[in-house]
Amino acid sequence: MDELRRRRERQPTAVEERQPPSEQAERYAEHARRQVARRRAGQSGVTGWVADRASEWNLAGPDFDFIEFQKYFWNPLMDYWFRMEMEGWENIPDPPALLIGIHAGAPLPWDAWTVGLQWWRRFGRERPLQGTAHDALMAMPVLGAYFRKMGVLPAAADSITSALAAGRDVALWPGGDRDSLRSWTKRDDAVLAGRMGFIKLAIRSGVPIVPISTIGGPDSMPVLATGRRIASLLRLDRVAQIKMFPIALQLPWGISPALLPEIPLPTKIRTSFQEPIRLDTDPERADDGDYVRDAYREVCASIQAGMDALARRRRLPLLG
Repeated sequence: MDELRRRRERQPTAVEERQPPSEQAERYAEHARRQVARRRAGQSGVTGWVADRASEWNLAGPDFDFIEFQKYFWNPLMDYWFRMEMEGWENIPDPPALLIGIHAGAPLPWDAWTVGLQWWRRFGRERPLQGTAHDALMAMPVLGAYFRKMGVLPAAADSITSALAAGRDVALWPGGDRDSLRSWTKRDDAVLAGRMGFIKLAIRSGVPIVPISTIGGPDSMPVLATGRRIASLLRLDRVAQIKMFPIALQLPWGISPALLPEIPLPTKIRTSFQEPIRLDTDPERADDGDYVRDAYREVCASIQAGMDALARRRRLPLLG
């Protein structure tokens, strides 16, 4: 990490002086759109159907009237059911920024959704936040439509880079299902699953990273077993890029598959934005493996340190 900091202190290159971050972001977004389109065009069968459905995105959302209509559901849920604590707003830089966090649950990770709703309560229509979700969720007929109206984008390079290039803030959960469906015994672990693509994306888009630390979400639906073998037998990885079929304790089903719609347990969710991490914006740094790994470790360490601090406030198991 010392090496990462030394590299940040270097003088701007000639490329950086000639190319403003916004222009750099737009160029990278265009490249990402072409690359993702080629990849999706090569998919077929159920995987191709999922990819086609997930590719139907735009930057028209969020639908703020739609969010306003739901406030009498979300506000009591956050304030009284989850008794949510949200802090670290002073660490949010000017837009655009890439928010990187961990989350828990399926198909609605409550700790992730509450970040988006708290953001709306803080900034209103002035500063929209684009959330992200797995292709399998975006492809679902009803759920995918709901996600889009809430401003959620597919967790893919084309949509994320386009949003950043347009000056939008984006929240991304790189750990995917390995994070959201992790065992309850690892509920306070920052799981980004070794996925470093978001570091390269932030460098090439020229945006800072804001780590998000949160605890309490896994307590709303404790995962008892990850079900990797079940997922393998059902070939979920090939069909929907899902590597887990977890079993959880949830209402009203009891011990059951975690992918069922559930009533969350009344846990206490605590969330904190950490200090922004500003990376080198020279696109060539995205090809520097050591630099990328150091930046990834710094993000992980920031999230974990924040989680540890929040966990020390916990008074009761499950209920927080």
